[in-house]
Amino acid sequence: MKEFLSNPDFAEFWRDLAAAGPALRVLLIIVLAWVAIAVMQRAIRLLRTRIAGRMDDREAVKRAETLGRVFRYLVAVVVSLVAGLLILAEFGISVAPILGAAGVAGIAIGFGAQSLVKDYFNGFFILLENQIRQGDVVKIADNAGFVEEVTLRYVRLRDYDGNVHFIPNGLITTVMNFSRDFAQSVIDVGIAYRENVDDAFAAMREVGAAMRADEVYGPKILADLEIAGVERWDDSAVVLRCRFKVAPLEQWSVRREYLRRLKHAFDAKGIEIPYPHLTIYAGEAKDGSAPPFRVKAVAAPAGPG
Repeated sequence: MKEFLSNPDFAEFWRDLAAAGPALRVLLIIVLAWVAIAVMQRAIRLLRTRIAGRMDDREAVKRAETLGRVFRYLVAVVVSLVAGLLILAEFGISVAPILGAAGVAGIAIGFGAQSLVKDYFNGFFILLENQIRQGDVVKIADNAGFVEEVTLRYVRLRDYDGNVHFIPNGLITTVMNFSRDFAQSVIDVGIAYRENVDDAFAAMREVGAAMRADEVYGPKILADLEIAGVERWDDSAVVLRCRFKVAPLEQWSVRREYLRRLKHAFDAKGIEIPYPHLTIYAGEAKDGSAPPFRVKAVAAPAGPG
């Protein structure tokens, strides 16, 4: 290295560069900054790809992608800031007073832009604590959807209808993440009051066992069906609750398929799935044994002629 620096050609290059005008040096600084940003961002991409290739955990891969994007953004900001200071120095502008003034101005701007500062601080801790990653399905700030991008400034969500929401990190106080480790597919089923609850439970277990053995849905289900029991008495139905432990983001597909199959099972066994209706009784007995109140049909009067 010492021999390279003492090389006459190298020394002559720097003498020529020093003799050149500031415009040429500024151009060189811009080119070097652009090259540095491109090289460092490419290195971050390669490192992220290599790390993700060695991971079997899908969650860790998503986190590596999110952090890689943030680091590329930080590299661009830092290198651009350094290049800007060097360009100012080339024009004879002292950097020290600017930095001092920037500190005072930063305090003043900080009071006026507290929400922006809060966005960056919240974004930093969201990434540090691994609360949200690209590819997750979350609910934040009363919006739910698929996480397309996470930055220090905002989180970009796309909801089920395809609408895109840009949510500043400062508004994120609670994160509901549907994509971590596993999920519970909770299913409520209503049956008529006249039906036997134990028969309904048996049909629910049969359908759950069949889905667990299914080639398509079996890998999505991590444990046998859990019957919670009678959840509540509604106006026209007894509501039964059960749940599956499933892989992340599979709770909705498993729930839909289970309800589809359970409808066929209930139909085959004659178990009624009720709908709101009203039955009128005469009211002679308190135990409900009174016959239904029947209204005799009356023929319509004949028309004239």
